Amino acid sequence: MKLPAKPVLLGVGLVAMLGGLLVLLRPAPIVVETATVEEGELMVTVIEEGRTRIQERHVVSSPVAGYLQRLAWDEGDPITQGQAIARIDPITIDSEVQSLLAEIDALQAEKDGVQTLRPKDSRLLQADADIAAAEASIQGSLSNIAELEARLKQAIADRERAEYLQETGAISDQALESAELLETGTVQQLETAQQEQKQFQAALQQTKALRQQLAAEQQDPDYLLSVYDAQIRSLEANLAERVDQARRTEITSPTSGQVLRLYTKSQQYIEAGVPLLELGTLQDLELVVDVLSSDATQIQTGNEVIIEQWGGDRPLNGKVKRIEPAAFTKVSALGVEEQRVNVIVELNEIPPNLGDQYRVEAHIVVWQDEQALQVPISALFRCEEDWCVFRVDNNQAQRTTIELGQKTAIAAQIISGLNADDQVIIYPSEQIQDGSSVKIQ
Repeated sequence: MKLPAKPVLLGVGLVAMLGGLLVLLRPAPIVVETATVEEGELMVTVIEEGRTRIQERHVVSSPVAGYLQRLAWDEGDPITQGQAIARIDPITIDSEVQSLLAEIDALQAEKDGVQTLRPKDSRLLQADADIAAAEASIQGSLSNIAELEARLKQAIADRERAEYLQETGAISDQALESAELLETGTVQQLETAQQEQKQFQAALQQTKALRQQLAAEQQDPDYLLSVYDAQIRSLEANLAERVDQARRTEITSPTSGQVLRLYTKSQQYIEAGVPLLELGTLQDLELVVDVLSSDATQIQTGNEVIIEQWGGDRPLNGKVKRIEPAAFTKVSALGVEEQRVNVIVELNEIPPNLGDQYRVEAHIVVWQDEQALQVPISALFRCEEDWCVFRVDNNQAQRTTIELGQKTAIAAQIISGLNADDQVIIYPSEQIQDGSSVKIQ
């Protein structure tokens, strides 16, 4: 059966109109910018400003006071070790020398006069003789006392016997009285001898005290002589120093290098110890970088260092030579106190146009992988507690959870979740959702 042509055409038109309406109502794909996940070199660095410095600096100072002749040097001039670099005419020291000599003569005269303070030897000999005589008298007194004690003992026995005989009528009363008088006289003689012995003991102690005093007076001048000798030696050393200073009129360089800084140049009077100039060699440069103490814990001796913004057309290379053990407090540009640590960097090469105290930017490499799977930081966003990206698959945005490793300011290491050559959206906007239709720009 043949259908009428008009209804068929009407149906086809209706279908075409519905299809166009669906196309018009369908959301347009979101135009996005993508990046490719790829393998390549990735390094994590600590970036801080640093400055160059010369390892061995020599400050040459004036050894004496005097009139400095005008220096013929300018900053940057080369100097060899032992070369004369300054001349100083010392002030006249004749008056100082004469004053020192007069003080030495005066002390020597006083020292000679000390000898007259010693006691004469004859006084010491007389004291020794007096001690010997007193000891002899004491011995004689002790012998006399012993004899009197024996006589007293006999007199007591005789008096007791006379009393017994008188009671029996054998002797008269007169004989008893004689025995009693003999005992009494002996007692008095013994008491007198004992008193004399005490006097001899007192005289001996007095004589010994005198002897000790004379001996002490004999030693006192020895102490004074030692004091005078010390004072004389001090003045003689001062005198020798003054004479030596008068001869030191020319200052020579202690090392070879360049003049880094002139502290004074014009002819003038200067005191001893005044700095004149500073010497060093630019081939002895090293780099000092102060980093946060939290970053210093990641840095190890031997880490590679890339030096940029030093003024040359290419970066310089170096390595960490030393990490100082003590931190210090530094106020940041925002007024925040920070604990910083100095990292000393050894340069692999020193260009001729790099000088002392130049500012540089140091990139200290703390981690590096030559074949790290990485994604731009701009593709990352947080999805709850994880990191996510939008991976483009068949012109659709697929939210993908990933595991990150090391991160830099530009890229992050991918541990899992993405493969090489995957396309990810960078700088994703809030319009993009999981499953959104996208169009790569």
